[in-house]
Amino acid sequence: MKTMKANKDVTIAICLIAILAFSPVASFAQASTTFSGRAAALRASAVGIALAVSDTGPLPASGGSLKTSVASVNVLGLVSADVLTSATSGSGSSSQSQSSIQSLSLLGGLVTADLVKSNSGASCSNGQASATGNSQLVGLVVAGQPVLAVNPNLAISAPGGISVIVNEQTSSSGGNTGSTTVNALHVTGPSLDIVVASAHSDITCP
Repeated sequence: MKTMKANKDVTIAICLIAILAFSPVASFAQASTTFSGRAAALRASAVGIALAVSDTGPLPASGGSLKTSVASVNVLGLVSADVLTSATSGSGSSSQSQSSIQSLSLLGGLVTADLVKSNSGASCSNGQASATGNSQLVGLVVAGQPVLAVNPNLAISAPGGISVIVNEQTSSSGGNTGSTTVNALHVTGPSLDIVVASAHSDITCP
Protein backbone atom coordinates (compact mmCIF):
# COMPACT_ATOMS: atom_id res chain seq x y z
CA MET A 1 0.00 0.00 0.00
CA LYS A 2 2.85 2.40 0.78
CA THR A 3 4.33 1.75 -2.68
CA MET A 4 1.01 2.51 -4.41
CA LYS A 5 0.61 5.77 -2.45
CA ALA A 6 4.13 6.84 -3.36
CA ASN A 7 3.48 6.14 -7.05
CA LYS A 8 0.23 8.10 -6.88
CA ASP A 9 2.04 11.09 -5.33
CA VAL A 10 4.71 10.97 -8.04
CA THR A 11 2.03 10.91 -10.78
CA ILE A 12 0.26 13.96 -9.33
CA ALA A 13 3.55 15.85 -9.09
CA ILE A 14 4.40 15.07 -12.73
CA CYS A 15 0.97 16.29 -13.87
CA LEU A 16 1.38 19.58 -12.00
CA ILE A 17 4.82 20.15 -13.50
CA ALA A 18 3.44 19.50 -16.99
CA ILE A 19 0.62 22.00 -16.44
CA LEU A 20 3.06 24.67 -15.27
CA ALA A 21 5.45 24.00 -18.14
CA PHE A 22 2.89 24.26 -20.91
CA SER A 23 0.62 26.99 -19.55
CA PRO A 24 1.20 30.35 -21.31
CA VAL A 25 3.35 32.71 -19.29
CA ALA A 26 0.85 35.47 -19.96
CA SER A 27 -1.73 33.72 -17.81
CA PHE A 28 0.37 34.57 -14.77
CA ALA A 29 0.92 38.22 -15.74
CA GLN A 30 -1.53 40.93 -14.84
CA ALA A 31 -2.03 43.53 -17.56
CA SER A 32 -1.35 47.02 -16.24
CA THR A 33 -1.95 50.60 -17.33
CA THR A 34 1.06 52.35 -18.86
CA PHE A 35 1.59 56.11 -18.83
CA SER A 36 3.50 58.82 -20.62
CA GLY A 37 3.63 62.53 -19.94
CA ARG A 38 5.76 65.64 -20.03
CA ALA A 39 5.35 69.33 -19.35
CA ALA A 40 7.59 72.29 -20.13
CA ALA A 41 6.97 75.97 -19.47
CA LEU A 42 9.30 77.13 -22.23
CA ARG A 43 11.22 75.61 -25.12
CA ALA A 44 12.98 77.93 -27.52
CA SER A 45 15.50 77.68 -30.31
CA ALA A 46 17.01 80.51 -32.33
CA VAL A 47 20.34 81.20 -33.96
CA GLY A 48 22.95 80.16 -31.39
CA ILE A 49 20.35 79.64 -28.62
CA ALA A 50 18.54 76.57 -27.32
CA LEU A 51 16.45 76.71 -24.14
CA ALA A 52 14.34 74.28 -22.14
CA VAL A 53 13.05 75.93 -18.95
CA SER A 54 10.93 74.26 -16.26
CA ASP A 55 10.87 70.95 -18.16
CA THR A 56 9.78 67.88 -16.18
CA GLY A 57 11.36 65.41 -18.56
CA PRO A 58 9.45 62.25 -19.53
CA LEU A 59 7.16 60.46 -17.08
CA PRO A 60 8.11 56.78 -16.55
CA ALA A 61 5.79 54.19 -18.09
CA SER A 62 4.94 53.01 -14.58
CA GLY A 63 3.63 56.47 -13.68
CA GLY A 64 4.49 58.61 -10.68
CA SER A 65 4.82 62.37 -10.40
CA LEU A 66 7.33 64.94 -11.67
CA LYS A 67 7.36 68.66 -10.84
CA THR A 68 9.67 71.57 -11.55
CA SER A 69 9.64 75.36 -11.29
CA VAL A 70 11.84 78.34 -12.14
CA ALA A 71 11.41 81.81 -10.67
CA SER A 72 12.22 83.74 -13.85
CA VAL A 73 13.99 83.71 -17.20
CA ASN A 74 15.35 86.58 -19.27
CA VAL A 75 17.12 86.22 -22.61
CA LEU A 76 17.49 89.67 -24.14
CA GLY A 77 15.43 90.11 -27.29
CA LEU A 78 14.01 86.57 -27.15
CA VAL A 79 12.01 85.95 -23.97
CA SER A 80 11.36 87.15 -20.45
CA ALA A 81 8.91 85.57 -18.00
CA ASP A 82 8.25 84.88 -14.33
CA VAL A 83 6.98 81.94 -12.25
CA LEU A 84 7.47 79.07 -14.69
CA THR A 85 5.97 75.83 -13.35
CA SER A 86 5.35 72.37 -14.81
CA ALA A 87 4.03 69.05 -13.52
CA THR A 88 3.13 65.64 -14.93
CA SER A 89 1.75 62.54 -13.22
CA GLY A 90 0.16 59.17 -13.86
CA SER A 91 -1.57 56.72 -11.55
CA GLY A 92 -4.65 54.54 -11.38
CA SER A 93 -6.59 55.07 -14.59
CA SER A 94 -5.42 58.55 -15.62
CA SER A 95 -2.45 60.74 -16.47
CA GLN A 96 -2.32 64.53 -16.48
CA SER A 97 0.12 67.37 -17.17
CA GLN A 98 0.05 71.10 -16.52
CA SER A 99 2.34 74.01 -17.29
CA SER A 100 2.08 77.75 -16.66
CA ILE A 101 4.06 80.95 -17.08
CA GLN A 102 3.43 84.53 -15.96
CA SER A 103 4.41 88.00 -17.21
CA LEU A 104 5.45 86.68 -20.61
CA SER A 105 7.20 88.78 -23.26
CA LEU A 106 8.50 87.30 -26.51
CA LEU A 107 10.64 88.91 -29.22
CA GLY A 108 10.97 92.29 -27.58
CA GLY A 109 7.28 92.59 -26.77
CA LEU A 110 5.86 91.34 -30.06
CA VAL A 111 3.92 88.74 -28.05
CA THR A 112 2.95 89.41 -24.42
CA ALA A 113 0.60 87.86 -21.87
CA ASP A 114 -0.14 88.11 -18.17
CA LEU A 115 -0.72 84.37 -17.80
CA VAL A 116 -0.27 81.41 -20.14
CA LYS A 117 -1.35 77.95 -19.00
CA SER A 118 -1.95 74.53 -20.55
CA ASN A 119 -3.57 71.31 -19.30
CA SER A 120 -3.69 67.82 -20.77
CA GLY A 121 -5.16 64.56 -19.57
CA ALA A 122 -5.72 60.97 -20.67
CA SER A 123 -7.81 58.34 -18.93
CA CYS A 124 -9.14 54.78 -19.13
CA SER A 125 -12.75 53.66 -18.69
CA ASN A 126 -13.76 50.04 -19.23
CA GLY A 127 -10.64 49.44 -21.29
CA GLN A 128 -11.28 52.45 -23.56
CA ALA A 129 -8.95 55.45 -23.63
CA SER A 130 -9.83 59.13 -24.03
CA ALA A 131 -7.75 62.32 -24.04
CA THR A 132 -8.53 66.00 -23.53
CA GLY A 133 -6.67 69.31 -23.25
CA ASN A 134 -7.11 73.05 -23.00
CA SER A 135 -5.28 76.36 -22.67
CA GLN A 136 -5.83 79.50 -20.64
CA LEU A 137 -4.38 82.81 -21.82
CA VAL A 138 -4.94 86.04 -19.90
CA GLY A 139 -4.04 89.42 -21.39
CA LEU A 140 -2.63 87.99 -24.62
CA VAL A 141 -1.46 90.66 -27.09
CA VAL A 142 0.12 89.91 -30.49
CA ALA A 143 1.68 92.77 -32.46
CA GLY A 144 -0.27 95.29 -30.43
CA GLN A 145 -3.62 93.57 -30.92
CA PRO A 146 -5.45 91.91 -28.00
CA VAL A 147 -6.38 88.28 -28.64
CA LEU A 148 -9.58 87.29 -26.87
CA ALA A 149 -10.47 84.03 -28.64
CA VAL A 150 -8.56 80.90 -27.69
CA ASN A 151 -10.15 78.41 -30.08
CA PRO A 152 -7.88 75.42 -30.74
CA ASN A 153 -5.15 76.01 -33.32
CA LEU A 154 -5.87 79.70 -33.87
CA ALA A 155 -3.21 81.00 -36.29
CA ILE A 156 -2.09 84.65 -36.27
CA SER A 157 0.43 86.27 -38.64
CA ALA A 158 2.78 88.92 -37.26
CA PRO A 159 5.41 91.19 -38.84
CA GLY A 160 8.78 89.76 -39.81
CA GLY A 161 7.42 86.45 -41.05
CA ILE A 162 6.37 85.44 -37.53
CA SER A 163 3.50 82.99 -37.05
CA VAL A 164 1.73 82.54 -33.73
CA ILE A 165 -0.49 79.54 -33.04
CA VAL A 166 -2.72 79.96 -29.99
CA ASN A 167 -3.95 76.90 -28.07
CA GLU A 168 -2.20 74.44 -30.38
CA GLN A 169 -3.68 70.96 -29.85
CA THR A 170 -2.94 67.54 -31.30
CA SER A 171 -4.68 64.43 -30.01
CA SER A 172 -5.57 60.88 -30.88
CA SER A 173 -7.60 58.20 -29.16
CA GLY A 174 -8.95 54.87 -30.24
CA GLY A 175 -9.31 51.53 -28.57
CA ASN A 176 -7.07 51.26 -25.54
CA THR A 177 -4.69 54.15 -26.29
CA GLY A 178 -5.16 57.91 -25.97
CA SER A 179 -2.77 60.84 -26.36
CA THR A 180 -2.91 64.64 -26.39
CA THR A 181 -0.45 67.52 -26.54
CA VAL A 182 -1.35 71.14 -25.82
CA ASN A 183 0.97 74.06 -26.55
CA ALA A 184 -0.63 77.22 -25.24
CA LEU A 185 1.52 79.31 -27.61
CA HIS A 186 3.71 78.23 -30.52
CA VAL A 187 5.70 80.97 -32.22
CA THR A 188 7.70 80.26 -35.36
CA GLY A 189 9.65 82.35 -37.86
CA PRO A 190 12.94 82.47 -39.73
CA SER A 191 15.38 80.36 -37.66
CA LEU A 192 12.97 80.60 -34.72
CA ASP A 193 10.80 78.15 -32.79
CA ILE A 194 9.30 78.95 -29.36
CA VAL A 195 6.79 76.82 -27.45
CA VAL A 196 5.19 78.26 -24.33
CA ALA A 197 3.36 76.14 -21.73
CA SER A 198 3.45 72.68 -23.27
CA ALA A 199 1.58 69.75 -21.69
CA HIS A 200 1.53 66.17 -22.99
CA SER A 201 -0.35 63.15 -21.64
CA ASP A 202 -1.01 59.67 -22.96
CA ILE A 203 -2.17 56.34 -21.62
CA THR A 204 -2.49 52.73 -22.65
CA CYS A 205 -5.32 50.85 -20.94
CA PRO A 206 -5.03 47.16 -19.99
